[in-house]
Amino acid sequence: MSMYQEMSCVFLSIALRVAETMVRINQTTTVTEFLFTGFPQFEDGSLLFFIPLFVIYIFVVIGNLTVFFAVMMDTRLHNPMYNFISIFSFLEIWYTTATIPKMLSNLISRQRTISMIGCLLQMYFFHSLGNSEGILLTTMAIDRYIAICNPLRYPTIMTPRLCAQLSAGSCIFGFLVLLPEIAWISTLPFCGPNQIYQIFCDFEPVLRLACTDTSMILIEDVIHAVAIIFSALIIALSYIRIITVILRIPSVEGRQKAFSTCAAHLGVFLMFYGSVSLMYLRFSATFPPILDTAIALMFAVLAPFFNPIIYSFRNKDMKIAIKKLFCPQKMVNLSSDQC
Repeated sequence: MSMYQEMSCVFLSIALRVAETMVRINQTTTVTEFLFTGFPQFEDGSLLFFIPLFVIYIFVVIGNLTVFFAVMMDTRLHNPMYNFISIFSFLEIWYTTATIPKMLSNLISRQRTISMIGCLLQMYFFHSLGNSEGILLTTMAIDRYIAICNPLRYPTIMTPRLCAQLSAGSCIFGFLVLLPEIAWISTLPFCGPNQIYQIFCDFEPVLRLACTDTSMILIEDVIHAVAIIFSALIIALSYIRIITVILRIPSVEGRQKAFSTCAAHLGVFLMFYGSVSLMYLRFSATFPPILDTAIALMFAVLAPFFNPIIYSFRNKDMKIAIKKLFCPQKMVNLSSDQC
């Protein structure tokens, strides 16, 4: 059984356990569904927002699938760096699928609602996939650190087996770590307002609707902040060290090659953690609803939109692999720029 099949089995078993947890929602809850109010000003022009969001979603799916299969089909890219990129692209597809289809449905529906179980499942999968991506980005930063700072030891350290273990571990841990939190939220009583002032189910908007002490929101914020800061700090320190080593490379060509291999990772890191930090490192600070919506769209839609572009156009090997994927017959006898 391949690594991807094993990961699919793990995700399926986790999904079944989450579904069982959702069924056991506290009987004191009287709210059966939530109403999204994140797009109040779009009432008369929903189609104007539906079309670009739909196009972006299709591009995210096709773009990340292209990156995923390009790495899988090109044996020259079967190394740790590109394997991590392919896993990241695979996660991005499901990361956007957890929220965007429901957003599209809400834009063209008079009833912009989601069931209690649907809301909890959306929160779980969206944040679990986001956690997995964050851990994977940290792993990718460490991988680049070893490759550039310890190139002679890199083949013996980052073996195919360790690469597979790190990829699977990132995904499994990302999904398991959220189970207790979602299980706890599922036991809270919801008996009052049911309007979620956001475009998808998120922790803070949902917890504010619970008929219980909301001081737990602060604890949630602290937990999320520590996780975000810890991961971002590891990645930042890795790239600071990487840049320091690259600047010491005597040849200009060597510096350019080293920078090019890290530029894509650094760009994705800045987009992902920049938007996530705006959303989850503000604690008690409140933003206007339109700004909240814009920030949510940034890390839930725009960051996944730019990822395949960055990995495709900033990397020569990836461009060649994509060309080979779409026109394999021509690439047998023609050079990559003739394809």
